Amino acid sequence: MAKLHLLAPAKVNYRLDVLGKRPDGYHDLRMVMQRVDLCDEVIISLNDVPGIRVTCGKKGVPDGPGNIAWRAADALLQLSDKAVGIDIAINKRIPVAAGLGGGSSDAATVLMGVNDLLDLNLSDERLMEIGVKLGADVPFFIFKKTALAEGVGEKLTAMESMPALWVVLVNPGIHVPTAWVYQNLRLTTKQADFIIRGSYSSAAEVAELLSNDLEPVTCGKHPVLNELKAMLLEAGAAGSLMSGSGATVFGIFEEEAIAQKAATEIAAAQGWFSVAVKTI
Repeated sequence: MAKLHLLAPAKVNYRLDVLGKRPDGYHDLRMVMQRVDLCDEVIISLNDVPGIRVTCGKKGVPDGPGNIAWRAADALLQLSDKAVGIDIAINKRIPVAAGLGGGSSDAATVLMGVNDLLDLNLSDERLMEIGVKLGADVPFFIFKKTALAEGVGEKLTAMESMPALWVVLVNPGIHVPTAWVYQNLRLTTKQADFIIRGSYSSAAEVAELLSNDLEPVTCGKHPVLNELKAMLLEAGAAGSLMSGSGATVFGIFEEEAIAQKAATEIAAAQGWFSVAVKTI
């Protein structure tokens, strides 16, 4: 039966402002989110065996119903009258629990792929409504544009004028639970007055945008992340920041050669995951 081979890209947060805590326990956020071309491979196939099966084989990523991709497939299968089974195989290239949105991207990719395979013809807007119930970052990956994200992340405005940049991602192998970061966050209002423009034209301008309210929490527990930021700046990055709740740190570059050199040298010196990728 039908099969799709899809790519699920990672993201970085150029900005992450925590504006306040909501009555439901979540936080109101203001983020600038950018996709990059480090991608998981997601293979989705229909078959005659009832049920949904998700396999990954990556440490820290559950197979079966514990995987957000399984829940995404289940949400759409319930909307279909087709008596089919769904198999999903995920080849993880995005580091796990790293602030890069890998799980959310996998879920978004499954929503879009299963929508096609089951001929549900759901709009992106409807898929985003389903996706936000799975995870706050899921709608962004369905949106498929650099975005200003507000609310818990579901209110998306396209940022059409952003420069194409090279981004060096460095992850020291530290897993950071997002819930722990928010539990230890001390809310301030210092970022609320910062104006996010609609247009940025260079790495230097994007560097002025870089800010992450979650960074002090994660870096406070893992000081090595501050060392990573310094390494990236020393290697020529226009700016450096922790992405999401961490523990991936990224640097932004305009020139591919400088970015590739930085990624290679950091990987060789430290043995950490380090890769140069492009914005998309």
